[in-house]
Amino acid sequence: MTTTRDPLSDPVPPAPVNAPSDGGESAAQPAAAPKADTLDARSIRRPGVFVPALEGMRALAALGVVLTHVAFQTGASWHPVLGRVWERFDMTVAIFFALSGFLLWRPHAAAARGLGDSPSAARYLLHRAARILPAYWAVVCAVLILLPSAAHTAGFRVWVANLGLLQVFVPLTLTDGLTQMWSLSVEVAFYIALPLIALGLKWLRGQRAPRRVPVLLGIGLVFLGWNFIPIPTPDAIHADNWLPAYIPWFVMGMVLAELVDGAAAALPLAEQPRLRRIAGDIRVMWPVAAVAFLLSATDLGGPEGLTHGAPWQYVTKMALGAVIGFSLLAPLVLRPGVRHRWLEGRVAATLGRWSFGIFIWHLAVLSIIFPVFGIVPFRGHFILVYCLTVAFTLPLAAASYALIEEPLRLWTRRHVG
Repeated sequence: MTTTRDPLSDPVPPAPVNAPSDGGESAAQPAAAPKADTLDARSIRRPGVFVPALEGMRALAALGVVLTHVAFQTGASWHPVLGRVWERFDMTVAIFFALSGFLLWRPHAAAARGLGDSPSAARYLLHRAARILPAYWAVVCAVLILLPSAAHTAGFRVWVANLGLLQVFVPLTLTDGLTQMWSLSVEVAFYIALPLIALGLKWLRGQRAPRRVPVLLGIGLVFLGWNFIPIPTPDAIHADNWLPAYIPWFVMGMVLAELVDGAAAALPLAEQPRLRRIAGDIRVMWPVAAVAFLLSATDLGGPEGLTHGAPWQYVTKMALGAVIGFSLLAPLVLRPGVRHRWLEGRVAATLGRWSFGIFIWHLAVLSIIFPVFGIVPFRGHFILVYCLTVAFTLPLAAASYALIEEPLRLWTRRHVG
């Protein structure tokens, strides 16, 4: 994984090449991080190299999540045309999951080609826990104690389910101010599953390494059909909120990690396979992502509002999300020598570092914005509420990063390795 860590989480500043990261890369002697304009195919094949544009992409994804929640709670998602578009900004979660797949799979893809060692599962999981849980627990405690709409209904089951990230398995525990955490529950399930996936593909090493891409794509394709499986669940629990449902989104990032470390990465651009050149061309891939996003805003991506879609709509939404995640990230990691100044600037980098805090705090802030400013929920003021939510979330996110996330990341690196 590059030292832009995993999404929904983990924004950090440039780190030394091959420095151990939260995803559990192997340690190496510190070296100066390459500047963005000096990155080339050879340097990015080192698992610890920093890809600055990914920080900016993470920031945009976090702000997209805020947007879709504000749109819903202000009633903007009911607009006859734009409402479906605002609603489908929930597809930015596909970017987060693809980022996690890419960043956390990098050491395993590299190890399969003799470019390093796979991290130990114990060390990797300790880094993940230290990175996610303390800041997350701080939000859970603050919301369940201080937010009236959540505190009044926060019984023992709600506390246990939220502290343990089990909300997607325990009925009626996604409470006010914390409903977005379903995706963090999925993310953590992926963290736990990743060493098992790596173990299952360990035989595909050396000369067999090129087979890893079709195998991963096959896994993603199989899990597209998850929603067709009649899985019995308690009331108010949906199996399409569990990790298997989102495997295709994670797989897109894992495939990119394999491509970055593949033999073709070391070739000059003109000699690379045609499909790889296309995948690295932002002029092609970002319009593809835009088309996939707009299609997801139609009935192909599911019905309006919170209505549960048909299985076929779920399949198309997952497929479109996979296309979005791959298409947005591929040009950033397959053409490392190309600068993306607006994704790599100081503002984007800062918001990227704060993105986990933005994600975990924004719904609690949004719940307070309405009564404090005398705004009636579901009655408009979309832009005003969005700006206020972002403005009041950013200081909390900055404090979370400076006081909890970064100190614990450094402490873990120092004491765990």
